[in-house]
Amino acid sequence: MPTAYITAPPEAAGDLARTLVEERLAACVNRLSCDSVYRWDGDLHDDEEVILLAKTTDAAYPALRDRVVELHPHDVPCIERFDEDDVLDSFATWRGDAVAE
Repeated sequence: MPTAYITAPPEAAGDLARTLVEERLAACVNRLSCDSVYRWDGDLHDDEEVILLAKTTDAAYPALRDRVVELHPHDVPCIERFDEDDVLDSFATWRGDAVAE
């Protein structure tokens, strides 16, 4: 089962996380504050961001990705998929039950 790694501006992260869980695209979304340094349009940026770790399922991942693209304030949002090799069975069951498939 995958976890989606998403970065977002602090002012958008809470609504984005809440929407993913409310719409049953993720069972849980962890929010972690971070400082990001990146290049955009030839300029160097140093911004506060929030890392969202969205626990989802294989079946729900494409819809989650599409919903993030739709809601995210950036033209090119960071969305990466991490597939887990070893997940506690009880957690996997809970996640599957919490996400509509």
